[in-house]
Amino acid sequence: MQFGSDNQVGASRQILEMIETANSGFTHGYGDDQWCAEAAGALKDVFSCELEVFFVATGTAANSLALSCLAKPWEAILCHHQAHILRDESTAPEFFSGGGRLMPISTQAGKLEPRHLEEYFRRTAQDPPHTARPGALSITQINEAGLVYSPTELSQLCSLAHEYEVSVHMDGARFANAVAALDCSPADLTWKAGVDVLSLGATKCGALMAEAVLFFNPEHSESFSYRRKRSGHLVSKGRFFGAQFTGWLKNDHWLELARHANSKAQQLEKRLVPNPSIPQIWPRQANELFVAMPQQLSDTLHDAGAEFYQWPNHALPEGITLKENEVFVRLVTSFITSDEHIDRVCELVDQYETFHQCV
Repeated sequence: MQFGSDNQVGASRQILEMIETANSGFTHGYGDDQWCAEAAGALKDVFSCELEVFFVATGTAANSLALSCLAKPWEAILCHHQAHILRDESTAPEFFSGGGRLMPISTQAGKLEPRHLEEYFRRTAQDPPHTARPGALSITQINEAGLVYSPTELSQLCSLAHEYEVSVHMDGARFANAVAALDCSPADLTWKAGVDVLSLGATKCGALMAEAVLFFNPEHSESFSYRRKRSGHLVSKGRFFGAQFTGWLKNDHWLELARHANSKAQQLEKRLVPNPSIPQIWPRQANELFVAMPQQLSDTLHDAGAEFYQWPNHALPEGITLKENEVFVRLVTSFITSDEHIDRVCELVDQYETFHQCV
């Protein structure tokens, strides 16, 4: 009954086998090897374009180093009010950018919308050098409410950002789940929509630890290799990044894993949400389910071994308030979530419902 996070599971067998294959023999270090070259070629094929790619071990490093190439120390990085870079990366983007200010521009909305950007540009008077000039917009796909940005939504946001000479970064820790959910091309969700830089995460979708920073505009990548080295994120045995991405992308394995996770979240939604005591908070669009439930039910599930997170109330959408003794929770499915996991947690919920109907 593991629904805590998709980064709490191990790696897929295909990726582990590729790591084992890459483990044999000698090769150059620091990413100058056949595996990284093969992975870079595969990424170019997947995204149907030329691009610059750099591998790192963590999503925080990918996001922070990418943003440091887009925003100068005196500039602002615009983002959603629940953005991972804002609430969960311990000011790392500000540190790596040398002082770039993270600026939330939405309140209670599930996704960033053009109106948030328009309002920011209208409300924030530019008075250089006194005010922080906007340098980058960061969009999370899928985002922190489990919602997916369509190509049209992305194009609108990117066009507006570029109109004000603001570059666009995408935090794609769960990008694979978005591609699988929308059944569109990775190109449609990135460079064709106007995204300049993508932090592509494989760790949450079957890899051991593997993140890639993809620059669709090579001008932005000029300093990345130095920033990565200076920050201690250039790994000597880089072949294992290349091996993971090679295994991840081979025969659309990454989408197979993401589709499984998404389908299990849909299955969980169909089983849980009809229960009167479990209202759905955000629409399920990929592999995350946000619901409310009685504190007693939450405690019962945890006591029985279910793993999921209580979510902060400040992440609730506008107009939604919790009942007394009710909690806001997030459940995440992964590429190894099984019918048994779902059956067991739903059985416990059904038992709780039956008991309280009889009391």
